[in-house]
Amino acid sequence: MIKARVTVTLKNGVLDPQGKAIEGALGTLGFFGVAGVRQGKVFDVEIDGTDTTKAEADIKAMCERLLANTVIENYSIDLS
Repeated sequence: MIKARVTVTLKNGVLDPQGKAIEGALGTLGFFGVAGVRQGKVFDVEIDGTDTTKAEADIKAMCERLLANTVIENYSIDLS
């Protein structure tokens, strides 16, 4: 079994209204000095087998087709 963590974040320059809302909420909770918050998504994926090269290729295909909108998002893959 191969486990992977995929982290998806907005590309620089893409507006992040949810991040701005979180930033404002942190201020109202007394956390001052927060200069910026960017939100993202994390996917934990388990793949049967032991071939990490194939697993990574499959996960990249998953990201390109479903998990990330590559027009506005970046993704990274961490295999374990």
